[in-house]
Amino acid sequence: MTLTEQPAPARQIVPAEERYADELTFLAAQDTGPRPPGWALTPRAVVTFVCGSEGAELALPKRRAGLPAKLVIAPKFVGERALVERCVVTLAGERGLLLTGEPGTAKSMLSELLSAAVCGTSALTVQGTAGTTEDAFRYGWNYALLLAQGPTPQALVDSPVLSAMRTGRVARVEEITRCLPEVQDALVSILSDRRVSVPELTATEDALVSAAPGFTVIATANLRDRGVSEMSAALKRRFNFETVAPIADPDAEATLVRRQAVAAVQRAGAAFGVDDSVLDALVTVFRDLRSGRSSEGWDVERPGTVMSTAEAVQVAASLGVAAAYLPGGDVLDLLPGHLLGVVRKDDPADHGRLLGYWDGPVRRRAEDGSAMWRRLWDLRGSLR
Repeated sequence: MTLTEQPAPARQIVPAEERYADELTFLAAQDTGPRPPGWALTPRAVVTFVCGSEGAELALPKRRAGLPAKLVIAPKFVGERALVERCVVTLAGERGLLLTGEPGTAKSMLSELLSAAVCGTSALTVQGTAGTTEDAFRYGWNYALLLAQGPTPQALVDSPVLSAMRTGRVARVEEITRCLPEVQDALVSILSDRRVSVPELTATEDALVSAAPGFTVIATANLRDRGVSEMSAALKRRFNFETVAPIADPDAEATLVRRQAVAAVQRAGAAFGVDDSVLDALVTVFRDLRSGRSSEGWDVERPGTVMSTAEAVQVAASLGVAAAYLPGGDVLDLLPGHLLGVVRKDDPADHGRLLGYWDGPVRRRAEDGSAMWRRLWDLRGSLR
């Protein structure tokens, strides 16, 4: 088979409920404790699914066909376990959950993982934009059937939120603050009354859709972004707010960057060939610029752009793809150019801040005798 004849992958991204189907099935059988109405797992098992079993083997209470007797649950979200526990408690109480924080802190991933574990699907999702209409939260119509039959239940098109209400599942709203305020407020009555009125079907049993037990909403918001719409006080009161912070542990962040970059390069059809030392330098630069202070305690001028873990993963993946498909020279030589591409996304003045970082921590580390940082210092000219 030639290169052009190779079959394309079925999907680039597999949803969490399919990617981790074996773990979800195992946890459903392993933890037989009480579950909130409509939940696929116990709250304790949901936390274990998201945070992992900390290397411990979990054992089934009794053998089940098709399942291993013991299984280690891998961690999927790098962050405080207490944060995940608070999120699970919020959802168990059927209250709305709003995950806030800077871009690239894995809010959407956490939302997907929680939805997959709680109700078995993360697909009931609304993507918030300036063009999102109220129909995305309530319902729409199949206009061909509407013209032929008039307003009937068959012509009604459920939104993801309405589908979640009917089935007692979790609805996800990505970037809720990018929706216009009047669109956001469609959720106020849904989260308060737990029902949606369909006036067009008045005098029929389908005129009112009530939420089944288990229904709730997880929303995400990047409050730092431009173009966001302030949430009303009424809507804020319907949510519990949880802030997802950047990863505190540098070793944990480096491990995550490597794992996700390896997966991205493998999806691109290649093996990952970037040394850990290069990834360590990459993560160090991102952490220094993000915090405004180097790991040694030297002050650093922070750029306006968000130096997120997600961006670090993308740079690491780009280095991996370049090393695999365009080999030639040291992959470390490519790092300054990729960093410049990240830093200059929002403010041209950030170019000068990156040069200042090179003239500060990079130079000082090079003077201390580090071969890695000495090479990066020699590459300063590529930042111009």
